[in-house]
Amino acid sequence: MKKIYLIPVLCLLLLSAITFRAQAQASPKPMQMPGTGYPWSDRELLEPSVLAAQIKGGAGTTPLIFNIGSVKDIKGAKHIGPVGKAENLEKFTRALSALPKNTELVIYCGCCPFTKCPNNRPAFLELEKSGFTNVKVLNLPVNLKTNWIANGFPLAK
Repeated sequence: MKKIYLIPVLCLLLLSAITFRAQAQASPKPMQMPGTGYPWSDRELLEPSVLAAQIKGGAGTTPLIFNIGSVKDIKGAKHIGPVGKAENLEKFTRALSALPKNTELVIYCGCCPFTKCPNNRPAFLELEKSGFTNVKVLNLPVNLKTNWIANGFPLAK
C-alpha cells in the first residue's frame, strides 16, 4: 500500500525539479516599453497627418526622413532599403554618421504591421545605440498603403 502513495509523490517531485530547472535556464527578455512590446515609447510615435503637414509646410519644418523598408518613398525621404538586411543597416549607419545627435529624424517602413516588421526595431535600436535624441517612428500600424497613401499624403515623384 505504501508503494501506491510513493509513485505520485515521486512524480510530483520529478515534475517540480524539471519545472524549476526550465525556469532557472530561461534567458531574460530584452527591455521593452510596458504595454507596447516595442523599443520605442508612445511619445516617440509620429502620426502620419503631423508629418504630412510638416512636409506641406516646407523644408524648414520637415525632419530628416528615412525609408528603412522596401516601400514607396514619402516625399523628401532618403531611401535606405530594408535595414533587416545587414548591408542596409550598414548603409543606414553610414548615413547617420555625419549627423548631429540632436537631428530631428523620422524612420518608417510600412511594409507590414508593426508586429511583423523586420525593419523598424533594428533601425530604432541603431539610432538609440548611436545616441540620437530626437527620433520618431512614423505610426504606420497597418502599412504605408493604409496609413499614408490611402489618406492622400505626399509621396516622392
